[in-house]
Amino acid sequence: MSKQTLDFWAHLDQLRGVMLRTAVVIVVFAVAAFIFKNTLFAIVLAPQNADFLTYRFFSKFTPLPDFSVPLINTGLAEQFRIHMKVAFEAGILLASPYIIFVIFKFVSPALYKREKRPMMQVVFWGYFMFVIGVLVSYFLIFPLTFRFLGTYQVSQTVENLISLSSYIDTLTMLCMWFGILFELPLLCWFFGKLGILNAAFMRRYRRHAIILLLILAAIITPTGDIFTLLVVALPLYALYEISIFVVKK
Repeated sequence: MSKQTLDFWAHLDQLRGVMLRTAVVIVVFAVAAFIFKNTLFAIVLAPQNADFLTYRFFSKFTPLPDFSVPLINTGLAEQFRIHMKVAFEAGILLASPYIIFVIFKFVSPALYKREKRPMMQVVFWGYFMFVIGVLVSYFLIFPLTFRFLGTYQVSQTVENLISLSSYIDTLTMLCMWFGILFELPLLCWFFGKLGILNAAFMRRYRRHAIILLLILAAIITPTGDIFTLLVVALPLYALYEISIFVVKK
């Protein structure tokens, strides 16, 4: 057996070990999240309450009427399924720093010494921006979306009954999308370093970018209302302006 073949199987064993350790850590965090159900869902369901800090912050500038949007469950095993799903997602989120660390440690031997520091910076800022995107969605985008759509009525005779699964799916979708979209400055910086993108080009096509961002916002939140569209589009536009600044440096 050749040395290259031996190296391949050795790397495969290392990769298997990385995957196994990652899976174990995710399961441990997921089990912990499952056990601490009250704490987990106190965080997840916080935007449902009228005293959520986002609503209290905006109430300092404009009076916000009290609201109450009860969540309902329509399936026999649905609450247990959602409990497992949310616990697993929390496990991945809590384990993500370790996951990134072990993956980088596995890949780093293949990098040159001069490449390791820039790669560490890219990984750090990529993870940082993803977390910021998730937090923006949780504290701003989702609460305002939920408050508006949860209390919107075409008639006083039509009562809103929001299912728990709809609530969780919307929260997860928005957090994931915004985590990914907040990678835009880093992606633009990378293309700028490759010479593919420059600030002058981004300024020149700013109007076109705004239209594309509005289309993207409509795809992310296909609710059809202008309020949600603007709530999603404005942070995306802010990211575009930040990207211009990052590429210019």
